[in-house]
Amino acid sequence: MSQHANPQHRPLAPQERPLLVYLHGFLSSPQSFKCQQLKAWLQQARPDIVFYAPLISPYPAEAAMALGKALADFKNTHHGPIGLVGSSMGGFWSTWLSEQHRLPAVLVNPAVTPSRFMPNYLGQELKPYSGEDNTYRLRPQDVDNMRQLESTIPATLSGRYWLLAQRGDETLDYREAEAFYRGQQQTIEDGGDHSFQEFARHMPALVDFLFSSQ
Repeated sequence: MSQHANPQHRPLAPQERPLLVYLHGFLSSPQSFKCQQLKAWLQQARPDIVFYAPLISPYPAEAAMALGKALADFKNTHHGPIGLVGSSMGGFWSTWLSEQHRLPAVLVNPAVTPSRFMPNYLGQELKPYSGEDNTYRLRPQDVDNMRQLESTIPATLSGRYWLLAQRGDETLDYREAEAFYRGQQQTIEDGGDHSFQEFARHMPALVDFLFSSQ
């Protein structure tokens, strides 16, 4: 290679590459099908993108502290663009982080107000669907903490969002997300379910949305 080669063509260091943060849903984990599907697709189609999928605490106060610290650390050390993808309750966390850090986010069948369904699980021994051995029990204070976190998200959103929802979602009413993210980019499909059927077909456009304008 010539010593006069264009320096813009040098490989990007990890801290300069795009960073995609995937946030899983309630009773889920980074081992979920969508998370692993997205990770595999990125490795094949967009190996330049750094993929990060943390295990989110089921306790809202702990989750908020850990996610807030992780994003603040990324903002301090990462010089490339950052984008968020959140599924179900991960959609709430993506919105919460997006409003703080002005990051673009793709929301897949998101939970707008998780505190509304959390009371249904109080007192039960809960275990993630994705195979982890740990179990936990939600407490009334966890619902109160979630309500407090929900109250910090403004009615007029300042982030940039793409809502992906399916009307066949059997867990969450897509109309709540449709109303909450009104004015943002939306793709609402007939049929489907809470897992969001055929998620993979949106992956190229998802990456473009997160990183094309940053």
